[in-house]
Amino acid sequence: MDAIVKPYQQVATLNLAGKKGLVVGIANEQSIAYGCAKHCRAYGADLAVTYLNDKAEKWVRPLAEGLDAQIVLPCDVREEGQLEAVFAEIEKTWGRLDFVIHSIAFANRDDLHGRVVDCSRDGFQMAMDVSCHSFMRMGKLAEPLMTNGGCLMTISFYGGRKVVEHYNVMGPVKAALESATKYMAHELGPKGIRVVALSPGPLKTRAASGIDRFDELMEAAAAKAPTHQLADIDDCGSFAAYLVSDGAKSVTGTTLFIDGGAHIVG
Repeated sequence: MDAIVKPYQQVATLNLAGKKGLVVGIANEQSIAYGCAKHCRAYGADLAVTYLNDKAEKWVRPLAEGLDAQIVLPCDVREEGQLEAVFAEIEKTWGRLDFVIHSIAFANRDDLHGRVVDCSRDGFQMAMDVSCHSFMRMGKLAEPLMTNGGCLMTISFYGGRKVVEHYNVMGPVKAALESATKYMAHELGPKGIRVVALSPGPLKTRAASGIDRFDELMEAAAAKAPTHQLADIDDCGSFAAYLVSDGAKSVTGTTLFIDGGAHIVG
């Protein structure tokens, strides 16, 4: 008797066991980076976690320990050699890397709260270096460790595509980040390395608290979104876990919105 041929196969649940990932940008339990790390770990990934400085370590290290992070190191991308030291430790400990989650951004307060045309040269360079060029640097350092391909992920915001009141200098910076995502995807694609940006709507994180009148921005975004609600760090985390999985092997070079559809409404 011939075997019965079924038009489907049972799909396995998401499994990141054996994957090694670096998460940069956890500040506290409300961080987007923490939401991403939490979900990746829940699906079995092994993590390396960084913290900004000694002051931040007391908040980040307990979270990293709760994630069973195998590597926990300081990383201020403005400090010479710190980022390189993180990748050196990853190479020493794991010998390879499967994904990087880049969730850092910075602008001086005066530049962030002022008009774009009033932004200082030094302030603009600082914002671009920390928020955009650091992602490019991570891509370069990760490339030789991603011998079996991998995923580089960063966090954007729709203020990089449309004018958002009070987002100011971070708008051009996020636009540059999204463009870098496309070019990096093109350059690294032949090696099986995918590059994507996640664009959640406004989330109440410590980083966002520096944006002037941010509560008003959140209320407006929720009001105009088709779902009438904002995303949270778990929405970002579950999506990030899928994107670093093999199931997303054809997703690259794009910005993916997690904002309840707010970006489609003028």
